[in-house]
Amino acid sequence: QVQLVESGGGLVQPGGSLNLSCGASGRIFNVYVMAWYRQAPGKQRELVALSTSDGRTNYTDSVKGRFTISREYAKNMVFLQMNSLKAEDTAVYYCNAVVLGGQLWGQGTQVTVSS
Repeated sequence: QVQLVESGGGLVQPGGSLNLSCGASGRIFNVYVMAWYRQAPGKQRELVALSTSDGRTNYTDSVKGRFTISREYAKNMVFLQMNSLKAEDTAVYYCNAVVLGGQLWGQGTQVTVSS
């Protein structure tokens, strides 16, 4: 079964940057949306950013102006450039793809923002 695999998480100081990457373990088709979600301890998983197949993007208010989602369509990869990181960005970040017939999720990558 095809899975999504994230990379790029880690520990960073407030104000720092990280770039998350996500790709599929095999070939996937009819990818309509690729997105990043996050889940902080004790909180529900929330949508951070998404990118549609026609190039539209959307961000949750708390990351607008700081995070940028991008895609490499030919390889079905998605990236999340995170700048000006804050302690409240600390969470496990999950990659998601909406495909024909359902959704795919990654296993998550930990992002910790702390001095």
